[in-house]
Amino acid sequence: MYQVVYVSAARRELPREELAALLAKSRVNNARLGITGMLLYHEGNFMQALEGEREAVEALMAKIERDARHGTVMVLLRRETAEREFAAWSMGLVSTRGLSPDDLSAYSPLLRDPDKARHLFTEPDLAHKVLLSFRSNVR
Repeated sequence: MYQVVYVSAARRELPREELAALLAKSRVNNARLGITGMLLYHEGNFMQALEGEREAVEALMAKIERDARHGTVMVLLRRETAEREFAAWSMGLVSTRGLSPDDLSAYSPLLRDPDKARHLFTEPDLAHKVLLSFRSNVR
């Protein structure tokens, strides 16, 4: 099993309807490709984990890097894993829009303080931990 975690900035804020359409399309495509994962969307920023066969994941990453909705895509983590961590999700989407500051603080200080987000680049495993935190706490 192979996993990639990346972050990117949306070129523009995405309305709920567009996020819902993105999720629906991703679920169909990812199920067909044997890819599972989770997409976190917070104030115009994406953080995503993708997992599956290396070839399929890397092909999808190449497509994401060309996607006009994304600004710069920065891969934080590429690794082999023993098993899927998001096996139940053909693609899970968590949008933090509508979460209270208390809810956000329960998940990660990275979401409350943009200055702390720079640690993602020096400690890329933090992004992975944030996604696992959301996976565990999603309602």
